[in-house]
Amino acid sequence: MSKSNTGASSGLASGRAVERGADEAGQLLTITLRVNGREQRLVDLDPRTSLLDALREHLRLSGTKKGCDHGQCGACTVLVNGRRINSCMTLAVMRTDDDIVTIEGLGTPDALHPVQAAFVERDGFQCGYCTPGQVCSAVGMLAEAQAGWPSHATADVASAQVALTDEEIRERMSGNICRCAAYPNIVAAIRDVARGGPE
Repeated sequence: MSKSNTGASSGLASGRAVERGADEAGQLLTITLRVNGREQRLVDLDPRTSLLDALREHLRLSGTKKGCDHGQCGACTVLVNGRRINSCMTLAVMRTDDDIVTIEGLGTPDALHPVQAAFVERDGFQCGYCTPGQVCSAVGMLAEAQAGWPSHATADVASAQVALTDEEIRERMSGNICRCAAYPNIVAAIRDVARGGPE
């Protein structure tokens, strides 16, 4: 049976381009997401679809990985309005007004993002499954530290500047699990970027 979309606005998202359509199984939506600087229209989307599944299954951006699907491993980390989030823990329909950046939007093979380049230089990956989430999380974490946000490991929470010691980096990256245990190299890569280059 063909599925039709109407132009009626949905109350599920506060922003632009959320339309309703219906089929026999229930309510389906057409939404527009801004991903890696491009508007992407998703048609016949179940409103319960996570941002992770929208990215992987609908937009074919498979760099963002599905690990635990419970917000515990960090493999699905992406940047939303510059802040890192677990994309498995938010609905796609909630993100229609946001700027979403996945690992595919951070750099290119010819022009790597500094964090990507540091991971390559420091061999901050083994199997590579967690690497996209680690890199996106590191980019968000570095921005948080630059803004002066403290962590549980921050010695002086009143200071406007956060010293990114290895302990501080480990604490801030603790939401990203590497089952290959490449943690020393991941920390070294992030430390290099935070200090402007390898030691």
